[in-house]
Amino acid sequence: MSEFRPIEVLLVEDDPGDVLLCQEAFSYNKVGNNLHVVNDGEQALAFLRGEGQYGSAPRPDLVLLDLNLPRVNGFEVLEEVKKDPSLRTIPVVILTTSEAEQDILRGYNLHANAYITKPVDFDQFTRVVRQVDEFFVTVVKLPGK
Repeated sequence: MSEFRPIEVLLVEDDPGDVLLCQEAFSYNKVGNNLHVVNDGEQALAFLRGEGQYGSAPRPDLVLLDLNLPRVNGFEVLEEVKKDPSLRTIPVVILTTSEAEQDILRGYNLHANAYITKPVDFDQFTRVVRQVDEFFVTVVKLPGK
């Protein structure tokens, strides 16, 4: 069995309930991944760029991105990440309530690595987050890992 190394995950989510569900789902796996949380798109970009209060923040190996965010929306965050040569290799998984076809297309056109609609059921939501975590920890080869 291969050795698992913790990954740095940035959760960009403004809903406290969804933040709690994600934290619980990640802790369930007990892999020791480091989950960092920011609550709006402006904070996400500052975290990713290591600016201001995030000057010593680690570079995320994975971003879980909600679309409906205050200040800077998720599409704008995704666009900034994917046009920045120093950030574009970070996988970005959109995790949102929107099932709108135009949002799905726009997300993939902006080079999201996956688009997941948040289940409304607690158990299904935590299962989806766990599956994303397990996929990026056990299956995917991330840059620098």
